[in-house]
Amino acid sequence: MSSEVIVALGQKTLEMAVLLAAPLLIVLAVVSLLISVAQTLTSLQDATIASVPRLLAAAVASIVLMPWMLRKLGIFTMQLFGDFRLWMQ
Repeated sequence: MSSEVIVALGQKTLEMAVLLAAPLLIVLAVVSLLISVAQTLTSLQDATIASVPRLLAAAVASIVLMPWMLRKLGIFTMQLFGDFRLWMQ
């Protein structure tokens, strides 16, 4: 395997990791923003008020997005194994 192939493989892997992580990170960023606004308006600065909704949002988003994430990961894996045959020649 040449260094170009290794770099391309690493690039595709990082792109897939970002693609799979982005929806969860966006959901958590929005929830965190809403919690921060609510805490500012109500002057409640308790740590559990901030962490419990974030954990619930992460769990719900993970469950809802899991089929899409697994489908994307499966397609990526099949393409990766298919490309190995071409790279080894």
